[in-house]
Amino acid sequence: MSSIEQLARESRLASVSLQSVTNEQKNEALLRIKQVLAERKHDIFAANEKDKQIAEEQVKAGKLSGSLFKRLDICNGDKFETILSGVEDITKLDDPSKKVTMATKLDDDLALYRVTVPVGVLLTIFEARPEVVVNISCLALKSGNAVILKGGKEATHTNAKLAAVIQDALASLPSGNPIPKTAVQIVETREDISALLDLDRYIDMVVPRGSNSLVKYIQNNTRIPVLGHADGICSIFLDKDLDMGKAKRIVVDAKTSYPAACNAAEQLLVHQDLLKSDSFSQIAQALLDASVTLKCDDATKAYLLAHGANAEKIQAAGDDDFDTEFLDHVIAVKAVSDVDAAVTHINDHGSKHTDAIITENAPVADYFMTRVDAAGCYWNASTRFADGFRYGFGAEVGVSTNKTHARGPVGLEGLVIYKYRMYGNGNITTEYGPGKKPYLHQAIAPSDYQL
Repeated sequence: MSSIEQLARESRLASVSLQSVTNEQKNEALLRIKQVLAERKHDIFAANEKDKQIAEEQVKAGKLSGSLFKRLDICNGDKFETILSGVEDITKLDDPSKKVTMATKLDDDLALYRVTVPVGVLLTIFEARPEVVVNISCLALKSGNAVILKGGKEATHTNAKLAAVIQDALASLPSGNPIPKTAVQIVETREDISALLDLDRYIDMVVPRGSNSLVKYIQNNTRIPVLGHADGICSIFLDKDLDMGKAKRIVVDAKTSYPAACNAAEQLLVHQDLLKSDSFSQIAQALLDASVTLKCDDATKAYLLAHGANAEKIQAAGDDDFDTEFLDHVIAVKAVSDVDAAVTHINDHGSKHTDAIITENAPVADYFMTRVDAAGCYWNASTRFADGFRYGFGAEVGVSTNKTHARGPVGLEGLVIYKYRMYGNGNITTEYGPGKKPYLHQAIAPSDYQL
C-alpha cells in the first residue's frame, strides 16, 4: 500500500470513529483548536510571511495573479481574529448529524427512520486562502467528517503550519474524547491529488475551491462526487423601475467590496429604458468613481460617452467579456430590452452562482428570481451576500452550483447525507401484501421516536 493510500485509509478509519462522537466532544475539539491557533499565532504569521514573500516575487514575474496574492494574506487587519471567531461560531451551531428527517410506522412493531449522517471522508482542494484549512477542518469535524486538505503551492508554508496546529490540538484532547488527529490531514503535491482522485474506496466527496481550470480538472479526473462551482460569473440586472439610491449602493458594493471573490458582480445588465435619461449615467459614474473599468456593448458605450463619462474607463466589450470572471475592478455592461432578455442572457452566460435584480416592481422581481437558474437569486441586495458566514452557517465549505445534494453556500447541512434505520421484531416481507397484513405507513410523532 502506497503512503498516500495509507493516508486515505487512516482518514476512512477516523471517519468511522467520528460517526459516534457526541456534539459536546466535537465542540470541545473545536474550542481546543481555537486555543492552540491563538497560542501559535506568531508561528502561523511567520509561515504566512514566508509565503507572501515568495508570492510577491511571482506576481512581479507575472507567474501569479494579483487576485490570488490578495487571498493569501491572513496577517493584515482582523483576518486572523475573524478566523478564530469563526471557529467558536461553529460550536454554537446545531449538530447536523443524527437528525430524524422522516419517521414512518410500517407496522405496530416495525418502524423506519431516515437519519442524517456524515458524508464520511472529504477531499478539499483549494487555491490561496489559507483560512480554508481552518474553516473546512472545523466544519468537517462539527459534521462528523474526516478531511484531507490540499492547498495551493503559493500557501504551502501557511497551510502546513495551520494543519499541524490543528492536528496538535486534536492530539492534546482529553483521553475521553475519541476524535483522532488523523481526522484532519494535509497533502502537498499535485501527484498526491492525482492518486487521491482514484481512491473512491476511501474518499466520499471532493470539494474544490479555486479557478475554473482547477474545478474542471477535478470533475474530469475522478469518479468521486464533486461538490463545487467552476466560475463565479454573477450578474446584476438594473430594471427600469429601480430606486437610484439602492442601485448605486448595491452595484458598487457587489463589484468593489472584494473584487477577487467568487460572489462579486462581473456583469451589469441595463434595461434599455434607463438609457433614455441620465439614470444609468449616475449608476455608471458611481462605478467609475470607485475605479471600475466598464466593458460596454455598443449601446451602453455610446450612451456613456455621450453623457461625458471618462473615456479611459469605458471600453468596448469583446466577444469573451460576458463569459469572463474578471476578479478585478472590471465589469461587463450590456443593455437589454426587458427582464425576459436579462433572464435569457444570464442563463446563457452566467455560472449558476448568484444573480440579482434591482427594482421596485415586485412582479418583475418575482419573474426574475423564479426564472434565473442560479443557486442564489436576490432582490435589491448585493451578490456579495452569497457567503456561508453571512448566511449564518458559521463558515462555508464552498459554493455549489450543483443540483443534487447541496446548492449555494455550503455549510454544515451540505456535509451530511442520510441513512435509513429500521427497527423490527422478526418481521419478514412475505407477511405483507394483498390478502395479508397491510403496511400502515403512518407518520411517527417526534415524541414517539424510539431511536
